[in-house]
Amino acid sequence: MRIDEAVVDKAAARCRERGIRIPTFAQMRDPQLVPESTRSALAQVGMQDVDPLNLFRITWKNEPLESGGGFNDGNWIEFPAQLTQVEARIIGLVGKWFPTGAHKVGAGFGCLVPRLVSGHFDPTAHKAVWPSTGNFCRGGTFDCALLGCDSVAILPEEMSRERFEWLRALGAEVIATRGSESNVKEIYDACWEIRRTRPECVIFNQFEEFGNAIWHYHVTGGTLEEIFRRVASPRQRLAAFVSATGSAGTLAAGDFLRSVHPHVRITAVEALQCPTLLECGFGGHRIEGIGDKHVPWIHNVRNTDLVCAIDDERCIALMRLFNEPEGQCWMAGEGIGDEFISTQLPLLGISSICNLVASIKTARLYDLGRDDVVFTVLTDSMDLYRSRVQEQREQRGAYSAQLAARTFGRHIEAISTDHLRELTYRERKRIHNLKYFTWVEQQQRSVDELQRLWDPDFWCETYLQVEEWERLIDAFNSRVALLA
Repeated sequence: MRIDEAVVDKAAARCRERGIRIPTFAQMRDPQLVPESTRSALAQVGMQDVDPLNLFRITWKNEPLESGGGFNDGNWIEFPAQLTQVEARIIGLVGKWFPTGAHKVGAGFGCLVPRLVSGHFDPTAHKAVWPSTGNFCRGGTFDCALLGCDSVAILPEEMSRERFEWLRALGAEVIATRGSESNVKEIYDACWEIRRTRPECVIFNQFEEFGNAIWHYHVTGGTLEEIFRRVASPRQRLAAFVSATGSAGTLAAGDFLRSVHPHVRITAVEALQCPTLLECGFGGHRIEGIGDKHVPWIHNVRNTDLVCAIDDERCIALMRLFNEPEGQCWMAGEGIGDEFISTQLPLLGISSICNLVASIKTARLYDLGRDDVVFTVLTDSMDLYRSRVQEQREQRGAYSAQLAARTFGRHIEAISTDHLRELTYRERKRIHNLKYFTWVEQQQRSVDELQRLWDPDFWCETYLQVEEWERLIDAFNSRVALLA
């Protein structure tokens, strides 16, 4: 990586002024490596405070407290069989306890910081542009606020009201593009307009930035492996990893797991209303957080075993079941614990519910039993979707125990193995080739670059970049001289 020393000097001066020290990827994976002085100082800092110390809370291992918490071994939910109706153990890694309440703050870090410490982003002159369908622009904007950088957030106009309010409160410039969750091309078009007219802007496109995948490979994948070793009995096996496609960054955690568990199955999930991987399809949907209609550049399709499409109506219906008082009361009567209902189910946002349903479908397809563990990721919580529950009340009326029973029967007990496709080698190659139409024809990538992505060695080399990034972060912190 070429280093621009003059820009690094400017960035270091900015960080020195603001008292900023940047964590390494190793510290985000294992916060016990964070200096004791930093951990003590965090006791006085709220999880959502715009304080540079919260850079060290970009980890899955924050104590689940809004203010003053330390670190733990990770936050996860094991879903009871009374809810999932399958024998396999389904465990979800919880994203709520990140700053911003969603794990995308880590993906944003993985994109921004390598450029910052190498002099490819000047915080005194550049603005960071975060094209997103929701949480990525929130995460990137928060990262920029901690690092003293200006942000431009791009997201579809039909995303939840909470997202827009949060971005504007943090001082980001907000560009609302036409459409909904699945209108990703419109976001890309806005990026090209910025490239043409605003030279001060640097675009961090999560769908093509390998820093997104690298962060998830090392931090998310490493954390999942630690949790598996902690909770699994000697005879249990890591059977599957399930994640919505979205930008495909989180799917890179599956690449890490496969390096340790060669037989793990990796399920890529999308909306049935926009079945791009499943049927080369298109459309609009309501599962916020999984933008689609194309194959992300950073999706290592060669490592995807199963494509699963989930009906957005199922996710919306379960959102109401999990969060309406009548639905919660009905579930308690079915033997699902009161504490789980009141404290754990609110940790699932809409895309998290989608991942849970896909995990159940994966378990049923492969006849997974009590010795099988399925991991998924709960990207964000219901804190970001309260307005959606109210919208459903206004559109469909009050909730009832009778509706709760029908919802559980139709949308949990009746989950089947429809809308699934196990991928052969040729089918993986077919999906990989779909990248051509977005990335070569529209986004000015080359055919040679596309073919390189099919080489397994490419991904090994890409994930190894973290070693150089760690060295650059250490050198940058030394230049800032905070430890002295």
